[in-house]
Amino acid sequence: MAKLNSKRKSQAPARDDATDRAYLIGPRMNFAAAEAYKLLRTNLVFSFSGEAEHRIIGVTSAFHGEGKSLTSINLAYTLAEAEKSVLLIDGDMRLSNVAKTLQLSSKPGLSNLLVGLNSVNSAIQECAISLKDGDELTFDVIVAGDVPPNPSELLGSSRMNVLLDKLKERYDYIILDLPPVMAVADALVVSHVVDGLFVIVRKDRTTRSALAETMRQLELVDAHILGFVFNAASESDRGYYKAYNKKYKNSYYGNYYGKGR
Repeated sequence: MAKLNSKRKSQAPARDDATDRAYLIGPRMNFAAAEAYKLLRTNLVFSFSGEAEHRIIGVTSAFHGEGKSLTSINLAYTLAEAEKSVLLIDGDMRLSNVAKTLQLSSKPGLSNLLVGLNSVNSAIQECAISLKDGDELTFDVIVAGDVPPNPSELLGSSRMNVLLDKLKERYDYIILDLPPVMAVADALVVSHVVDGLFVIVRKDRTTRSALAETMRQLELVDAHILGFVFNAASESDRGYYKAYNKKYKNSYYGNYYGKGR
């Protein structure tokens, strides 16, 4: 559950290729990125204003490499920073990133839960992110687990519905990191159990045709689109931003800055 712990780590882990993305998370983000995530959090909260919490929020994209996992992690962090109880679930069982990025055990995880090999409590890990003052901000995580032969079937199963219903009783927000829409059908089959979806759009990577097809596929399953996160952008990219905004007028864009997001 999200909380602040008054304890210090002895030393930060050495930075290498395997953990490089961890330096784009939480307090390591630059000021503009941190503020953009707070704006994204505010827009998310007000998307359901006047209604009960306990929300499941999906994060997806057109293709891999557009920043959906880092967005999912930082959204979970920002919600926990606002003293919400948060669970992050890595639903990308084919190509998972959350466990490595957060330096957590790679199993047991979601796949192991959905086939009945592990209990919920044994699969929940606590992610502790060191703050600049030496304290820690924590939120809970369920990693992807072992790679199954049938991820789409597992995500669309009744076990997944039952699992999420139980978890909603324990958390204010569940962030579900989903596979890209143009790669596999996983995000489409699980869209009916999430309360809303954010679609990640990455500068110089997401094409208009890919985004249009992604939206078409999501509309076919009647997914509730909360908006877009325009990723790896700079202050000078407002023309690029406006081009997407003009096409999808009713969507919120969380625009944040810097490379590698």
